[in-house]
Amino acid sequence: MDLKTVNYSAEKGIATITLSRPHRRNAWTGRMHTEYRHVLEEADRDETVRVIIVTGDPEGKAFCAGADMAALEGHSEKGKYDPGTSDEIAKPGFGTRPEFDATFAYHFGLTKPVIAAINGAAAGIGLVLAAYADLRFAVQGAKFTAAHGRFNFPAEFGLSWVLPRIVGLTHANDILLSSRVFTAEEAKEMGFLNRLCAPEELMPAVYDYARMLAEGAAPGSLRETKWQIYTDQHRPAAEAVETSERLLESMIKHPDYKEGIKAWMEKRPANWKGGR
Repeated sequence: MDLKTVNYSAEKGIATITLSRPHRRNAWTGRMHTEYRHVLEEADRDETVRVIIVTGDPEGKAFCAGADMAALEGHSEKGKYDPGTSDEIAKPGFGTRPEFDATFAYHFGLTKPVIAAINGAAAGIGLVLAAYADLRFAVQGAKFTAAHGRFNFPAEFGLSWVLPRIVGLTHANDILLSSRVFTAEEAKEMGFLNRLCAPEELMPAVYDYARMLAEGAAPGSLRETKWQIYTDQHRPAAEAVETSERLLESMIKHPDYKEGIKAWMEKRPANWKGGR
C-alpha cells in the first residue's frame, strides 16, 4: 500500500507507527484508518516484531487531534455517518475472540503489546486510540478530550466500555459526560497514563520500555497474557484460573520455557524463538 498519512518502520523487534498529517495536527481520516490497519496487520504478522509503538508526527504538535473537521462537515452534508473506509480494509486482531472483532477493539486481538506514545493533544478518536493501547506514555501538559458532546455524538467506539475499566466509573463519567478538556497530569492521577515525560524524554522512555518488554518477556508470554487480560474482563474468576492452568500446561512445552530457565540461571539475556 502507498502510505500517505501513516509512517511505518520496524527495527530490533520494535515497530513504530506514526500518524503523519502534521498540517492537520495528525487528524484522523478514513484513509488514515485504512493505512493504520494495514501497517498494524503487517507489524502483527512480522515474527521479528515483539512490541508496537503508536505516536504522532511531532511536526503536528499533537498525537491525534481527532477526526478531520472536513470529514465531520461531510457527515453533516450527507446527513449520515461515513467512515471513509471500504469492505477490503485490513482486519488486524480479528479472529482471536468475537468480542474483539470491531473497530478499535481489534487492538485487543493483536498478538503484541501496543504502547501509545502521546506526544501532544489526543482528542476524539485520538483519545480512543490511546485508550485501546495496552500502555500509555504522554508528555507533560498534553491535553485530552472525548469531544463527542459538542457534536451531538454518543461516546465513540466503545469508550463507554473501555474507559471505566481503565480509570473507574467516576472518572469515566466526568470525561464522557462533560467532554471537557483535561490535562496529562490529571490523566496520570486518574490512572489513564502509565508515565508522564518531559517532551524530550518521551520517545527515549517509550523505546527503553519497549526494549525491556521485547528482551525480557517471551513472545508467547506477551501474546497469551495480553489475551488473558482482555478476555478475562468477560468471565468469572474461576474460568480465568482454569484457562491459565491450561495455558501453563501447553506453554511449558515450548522451547522458550527452557531458554528462559537457562538464561536466568546463566544470568544472560534470553534468545527467544517465538512462534506457537
